[in-house]
Amino acid sequence: MSNEKGWGMRAFDWFEERLPIVSFIDHSVGSKYPAPNNLNYFWNFGSLAGFMLVVLMMTGIVLAMSYTPHVDHAFESVERIMRDVNSGWLIRYLHANGGSFFFIVVLIHIFRGMYYGSYKAPREVLWWLGIVIYLLMMATAFMGYVLPWGQMSFWGATVITNLFSAVPIVGDEIVTLLWGGFSVDNPTLNRFFALHYLLPFAIVGVVVLHIWALHIPGSNNPMGIEVTANDKIPFHPYYTSKDVFGLGVFLLFYFTVVFWFPNAMGHPDNYIPANPLQTPAHIVPEWYFLPFYAILRSIDDKLTGVILMFGSILILFVVPWLDTSRVRSANFRPIFKVLFWIFLLDCFVLGWCGSQLPEGLPLILTRVGTFWYFFHFLVLLPVVGWIETPRPLPSSISTPVIASPAE
Repeated sequence: MSNEKGWGMRAFDWFEERLPIVSFIDHSVGSKYPAPNNLNYFWNFGSLAGFMLVVLMMTGIVLAMSYTPHVDHAFESVERIMRDVNSGWLIRYLHANGGSFFFIVVLIHIFRGMYYGSYKAPREVLWWLGIVIYLLMMATAFMGYVLPWGQMSFWGATVITNLFSAVPIVGDEIVTLLWGGFSVDNPTLNRFFALHYLLPFAIVGVVVLHIWALHIPGSNNPMGIEVTANDKIPFHPYYTSKDVFGLGVFLLFYFTVVFWFPNAMGHPDNYIPANPLQTPAHIVPEWYFLPFYAILRSIDDKLTGVILMFGSILILFVVPWLDTSRVRSANFRPIFKVLFWIFLLDCFVLGWCGSQLPEGLPLILTRVGTFWYFFHFLVLLPVVGWIETPRPLPSSISTPVIASPAE
């Protein structure tokens, strides 16, 4: 039997020698990339985030073909997409709900990193790039929420952009620059449309750096200990098959919302055309902004509220140094594990408070929740790292699996 390669393989080898795309993918997420053999399903959410980014970009490009970025026509153009464009309703619901699901998987990805200590050395830059992606996501989502030009779009843009007026000296100039004038109007919508279209490409660039930074130290693992070559397996086919299964489960939830509850995550006021002369009774942002919105409203002083809101995100950049423990995984840190779940509950409480009027019980819970949020990072993380006695770490990630009961 002849071993001579066919013309197709010879053409592939010729191209691959000059532009090794397949080899690069194989080294990045293929059989040449070794990964710890004990990764659980929480590690699926990184690939799910990449999948959702692709879905949002593809649907966004198609929607942009029929959208009109003008205050007199934006709302009607969205309605035309829903009613007259072929499958426009599906593309819009995939895009609108896709933004929420993108945040869901990214937030789980971030909390997984916090639980298993994936921000600790030597992965600090990897963690930084992840937070940069999160910030870019928030900016992109906020600008996208303005584009339908409904009541909540208009007034949400008015409230959030006005926050920058609290910045000393240059605050008013920043607001004027964002608005493109002296009020939220057509130049504002044009700016937000352009940036909403552009920023996803910036996210892709940072994602590439994020993956690059991941491949330098390699993936963390649920044990939080360094692994040897014997504790690793090729990413493909073991984790690619696991990711495909996770994607299938994820799509069940995603499509359930898209086809049966497409407006469950939105606000009904956004189906009313924007009216600068009629302020909604309760202005609220999308659900993924609610914890930060609650922190903003926890203090009566505008500048202090803005500082706390931005500080609640920026503090994540210094978490690798605030956590003084040398043990990564919460599985071996009994005190930290309890504090982590309390912190997660605190974030949910702040989210609920952000959806309520800032008065009575919600206001009290908001202030308590805001205090605990910063207390967790600035006091509990460093102090617990000093006083906590972690459980003994295994010598290998295989030890808990292969050790006999007698041992």
